[in-house]
Amino acid sequence: MANIIVLDDVYDSGLLIKRILTRKGHVVTPFTEEEEAIEYVGKYKPHLAILDIKLKKMTGVQVLEEMRKLSPETRVIMLTGYPTLETARESVRLGAAEYCVKPIDKDELEAKVEDVLSTGE
Repeated sequence: MANIIVLDDVYDSGLLIKRILTRKGHVVTPFTEEEEAIEYVGKYKPHLAILDIKLKKMTGVQVLEEMRKLSPETRVIMLTGYPTLETARESVRLGAAEYCVKPIDKDELEAKVEDVLSTGE
């Protein structure tokens, strides 16, 4: 069981991921506001952060950068509906372990979360 946060500007997307991962025994906290998610990471140091790339005020890559300063041990999976090579490279450079493309495939998400968490131990 892992402590996981999800940051997505669409609340329902965060809830969907929460439902999928809660069934696997994880504790999932969804966020739609970047500042709240960053503050939570600084305070609770979750095992995993799932970050959408397109957000309201910042990009997921910028949030990843901020989270790295507060909790370098938190593993990260990036989400996007608009995959580009540039975004993928930047995410990996900043330490994202995986990259998922929306719409989210339940089995793919579960497998990637399992892989990322097992390599982070």
